[in-house]
This record gives sequence, C-alpha cells and structure tokens, in this order.
Amino acid sequence: MKVLVADTFEQTGIDGLKAAGCDVVYQPDLKDDTLTQALRDTAADVLVVRSTAVNAAMLEAGALSLVVRAGAGYNTIDVATASRCGIYVSNCPGKNAIAVAELAFALLLAIDRRVPDNVADLRAGTWNKKEYSKARGLFGRTLGLLGYGNIGQEMAKRAHAFGMPIVVWSRRFATGKESVAGEPIPMQLAGSPPEVAERSDVLSVHLALNADTKGMVGSSVLDKLRRGSYFINTARGEVVDYAALERAIRERDIRVGLDVFAAEPAGAAGEFKDAIASLGNVYGTHHIGASTDQAQEAIACETVRIVASYKSTGKVPNVVNLAKKTPATHMLVVRHRNRPGVLAHVFDHLRNGDINVQETENVIFDGAEAAIARINLDGAPSAGLLKTIYKGNSDILDLHLVTI
Repeated sequence: MKVLVADTFEQTGIDGLKAAGCDVVYQPDLKDDTLTQALRDTAADVLVVRSTAVNAAMLEAGALSLVVRAGAGYNTIDVATASRCGIYVSNCPGKNAIAVAELAFALLLAIDRRVPDNVADLRAGTWNKKEYSKARGLFGRTLGLLGYGNIGQEMAKRAHAFGMPIVVWSRRFATGKESVAGEPIPMQLAGSPPEVAERSDVLSVHLALNADTKGMVGSSVLDKLRRGSYFINTARGEVVDYAALERAIRERDIRVGLDVFAAEPAGAAGEFKDAIASLGNVYGTHHIGASTDQAQEAIACETVRIVASYKSTGKVPNVVNLAKKTPATHMLVVRHRNRPGVLAHVFDHLRNGDINVQETENVIFDGAEAAIARINLDGAPSAGLLKTIYKGNSDILDLHLVTI
C-alpha cells in the first residue's frame, strides 16, 4: 500500500507506516496543483495531510481510497467529493485535546494577568508594578464552554482545579452533571449559546466547524457578555463573527485571547494583517493550539493505527463520511449452505428485479457448513421474485423479508 504524506509529519509516524509494510512517499511541501500531480504520478492509495487543503481535483486525480487528516478537524477536505468517489476520510479526534486546552488556559491566564504587556515593558526597561497589580483573578469566576467534546472536557478539568464554576452549552448531553475521565466535574447546563455568555465571566469556544456552527458566535452571543468579560477562541476562526467581536472589544472592554483568525495565511509563514490582532485588549497566537511535541507524537501514532488497520483488515477507524443511517427500506435474510454461488444467485435476481443492494453481511455458523446473509435493499422484492430466488438454488435453506 502506497502512502503519500503531504505535510510535515513526525519521524516516528513515518517509521511506523514503513514498519506496517507501507511504501511511504514523504513530500511535506506539496499543495494545490503540485499535490494533484503527485497523486497522479504516485498512484497513492492513502493521502496523509495536516493543514493542507484537499480538493475535488486531488481526490479525482489518482487512485486514492483513504485520506487521513492528521488532526481533529477535517474542514479542509472536500468530504462530499470523497464520499461520491467512495474514498474514506478519517481523522485523529482527541489526540490534541490536551495541547489545545493548555493553550486556551494559557491565553486565559495571560489575559487576566496581562503577561505579554508585563514582558514587553520589562524588555523595554520599564518597571510598572502598580499598573500590573490590577488583576481580577480566576478563582470563583464562571467559565462558559461552547462545546463539550474532548477539548471542552479538558478545559473543564483545568477550570475545576482553578476553582472556577462551569456552565456548558452542548448538544451531547441533557443532564446537569457529567463524569469526565472518572472525575465528577460539577457544571451547569445552559439552553443556548447566548445563555452561556450571559452567565459567564469567561467564554471559551470549542466547537467543531460545520454548516451549523459557522458564524454561530455572533452578536447574539457576544452582546450577552458582561462588560470586562474574557473571550477565548482556540477552535476555528469561521465559528466566530469577528466583526461583532471587534465591536464588543471596543464598546465593552472585552479582553480576548485568539489562536485562530478570520483570514490566516495559507502557509506556515507569511504576511499577516488582521485589524483585531492589533487591538490592545487582544492577545494572539499563531494557530498553534495542537502544536506540541506530545500532541504531534500522539497524532502520528493514531495515523499509523488508522492506516495499518486499513491495510490489514480493510476497516478504517474514525471514519467521518459513512452514512449515519442506512438508506435501505427492507432487509432480505437468507439462511443458506456455505457454498460458492449462493449469494451471486441472490444478487443476480435482485439486479434483474431492479432492486439495489445497499449493505450486506454474511455470517458463518460454527463448522462453516452454513451461513446467514442479511442484505439491506432499497426496495421490496415482489413475492414472485422472492419465490424465484428461493426455488432457484437448492443451497438456500430459508429466506424472509423484513421492513426496516
């Protein structure tokens, strides 16, 4: 199996892929047309990327059957085209959660104690203890979390250790108390993002980017923050309406920590211009939330596990683009002798009846003398067709139709 790695990737991951028997092509600088051409030239079965965008032309260019996003999000991959082409898309959820939560909390502490301004003045030769002694402190301040996935849960652990009450909005659960990694974390639930903002001293965003969350954190949420509140975004720039955020900063003295921005450079380095980053109440980092050695090693290990599983079993962990629910309407259950041609006979007659097989499973009984097939269909075969299938092969022991 040939694997094209088109982004920077840990050496342990490269070694792991080779140890799994993969032919690895490591070209971390590929993007756009050069990546499309490389997929044609290498005929790679698997593509591994981090931040590199994967578009329709790339997916259709070669012989890909799997794209692995070596990270949590996958908004940079054209998942719709991958699904249409029958290409698996997989990711590495949770492997960078601690790293992102650590940075989010670092930004929170920096905002509260104005650490960057302290450092800048010291480096400029200015001592100003009186000014920088004005800090609110975090103990007893309410942390609001928008999203409670892996990163949100890690944030809750750290906030609880700091003595911060926690209020959460999430579609994941409906109870007022959740258990996180075996530790009960007391929290309150809110019915909506605006309600979280209204009840919080600190609002931290941990939402995945999708059609439902794009622009979710706009004026309806930000206008609920009290004057002087703190706001953290280490998720995706597109989740937040940055124009509304800039107004909140200017008009109500909101202090902000950002690791993501509305318009980031495409590469790892480049010119960056964003008015919000120049505001005095804003501390920013360079979209580095997941970029710790620990996180990258964990992601590399998970990528190797995904590719090795696909190579050895045909099964892909963490697939994001399989149908959540079968589109089938009926299931044909066929109990049969375990002999060649039985299922081919069934499928051939279904095709002649213009019935499409959506999914199928064939389970062998102990001793391998008999089996039972469960065949999901997009329609109901007629009674006559079922009789033809049953009578047409002596190895069929029984069949019946189930409405799904």
